[in-house]
Amino acid sequence: MRSTPWAATWAVARLLAAATIIAAVVAQFVSTVTDTIDDGRDLATTIANYFSFFTILSNLLAAVALLAAALWFWMRPRHETTEPLSLAVVLAAATSYLAITGIVYNLLLRGLAPSDDQVAWANEVMHVIAPAFLVLDLLVAPMRRALRWRAIFVILSFPIAWIVYTLIRGPFVVDPTDGVAFWYPYPFLNPNGVNGWGGVGAYIVGIALAFVAVGALVVWIGRLRARRAAASVAQS
Repeated sequence: MRSTPWAATWAVARLLAAATIIAAVVAQFVSTVTDTIDDGRDLATTIANYFSFFTILSNLLAAVALLAAALWFWMRPRHETTEPLSLAVVLAAATSYLAITGIVYNLLLRGLAPSDDQVAWANEVMHVIAPAFLVLDLLVAPMRRALRWRAIFVILSFPIAWIVYTLIRGPFVVDPTDGVAFWYPYPFLNPNGVNGWGGVGAYIVGIALAFVAVGALVVWIGRLRARRAAASVAQS
């Protein structure tokens, strides 16, 4: 474990990052709701759609994880030097999800025309700054607990549930922006596109493999850092 001043400094950084992420999610939500009301669109469907984006959900999870980690640091018994298992798993999951969010957005979605209600700075926070901070947290944060390899299955469970939810819900939602009789949060999950279900299936397989790979990398880095910390203590 690094020195207490560094741990305290990083706890403050986590609080600031969580506040920034929450501000971005709220700013985009307010803009979306305001635009919906001004245009007379279905508000309930728009709100449900907003919280159906994996980007929004993963950023909210990251904000909660960072906030919980910072509060745990200040409230923990002084003899505890590693984060609780549940907190460590949530942090690993949030790190994996935001890393994938950043990769997918910047490779597949950045070139798409922005929506009228898009808040530019909030979009950058959720797709660039938040992913970068979570990766940095993985690399330098003190007190992160090493996880067993089976944590990868826990990390993978939420994206799978979200994909199932998205594909089941999509055909039953009328798009409030243009009245189309279906709605999917991302074009690569829309089976009504030119690539059909085959294209969607290929993307799902690719995304699942990416989550396994990134989740495994996150767990491996945590385990590597723990081994190095133990070796450093043994040598001192």
